[in-house]
Amino acid sequence: MPGEFDLIRRHFTRPAGHTALAVGDDAALLAPRPGMQLAVSTDMLVAGTHFLPDTDPTDLGWKTLAVNLSDLAAMGAEPRWAFLALALPVADDAWLAAFADGLFACAEAFGVDLAGGDTTRGPLNLTVTVIGEVPAGQAITRGGARPGDRLWVSGQPGRAALGLAALRGGLALPPDGRARCLAALHRPQPRVALGLALRGLASAMLDVSDGLLGDLNHILTASRCGAIVDIPVLPLEPLLACGAPHDEALPALLSGGDDYELLFAAPPAASAAIADVAVRLDLPLHCIGQLTAQPGGLLLRDADGSLRPPTTTGYDHFAR
Repeated sequence: MPGEFDLIRRHFTRPAGHTALAVGDDAALLAPRPGMQLAVSTDMLVAGTHFLPDTDPTDLGWKTLAVNLSDLAAMGAEPRWAFLALALPVADDAWLAAFADGLFACAEAFGVDLAGGDTTRGPLNLTVTVIGEVPAGQAITRGGARPGDRLWVSGQPGRAALGLAALRGGLALPPDGRARCLAALHRPQPRVALGLALRGLASAMLDVSDGLLGDLNHILTASRCGAIVDIPVLPLEPLLACGAPHDEALPALLSGGDDYELLFAAPPAASAAIADVAVRLDLPLHCIGQLTAQPGGLLLRDADGSLRPPTTTGYDHFAR
């Protein structure tokens, strides 16, 4: 059976593009570019909680890094470095080779160096710390939204939740719709280019990992605002086109999570520039509501103009 350091050497030691000293020493040596602040985020993926134990390891390698890069995208930061900590129940060489292929495919797609990490024996647990750079003073936080700002979301939230429901046997989808939803679940696309393009346009932003409404509440809390989300303009049709019934599609969009799309607020004056960004990136950006002056107040507006509070929000690891 291969040892710890042999596993690291074989699967996780590759040439680094912008790291002074990467994998193989007691610590990495990083050289941030002048005028940049560092944005740092850590996420943990636990078997049985964040992914099913039989998930394809190549897909899992991609997703392990992608969900972390999404946090940097949400700050308008450019990803630069990643650190990987693995707890493995056994040293399965074939599984690790496939996992590393997926992880490095994501790293290469987004210009990230794997700069270090750790391995140990234990229940399957994948933890990544990512570091990105953002020009000083230009990071997009959750706390900058103002009443009157418009609320936007990128891409197609809801597909990942439908894919998970299909995997668990609770939702039957036609083959093409199932494939689209499973791709969203297993191969999320961190919206790094969008995050960079929204510097100076978005007033507040985060990524949708625990459900659109639940994550929106984080913006409302940090910005001391309320919000109205307009049900008729939500991007529901693509979920219905995947074969999901309306009573499954709408909850998936509003509270399903695992999408890693960007949810952001921006002043009305920025709308034309945001539309230009959508065209340039070939990425749908949907205006789904607006911020209000009622701190913490979140309401849904139906087609007849009536307002109602949501009945569900998003995922909470410790909710009972």
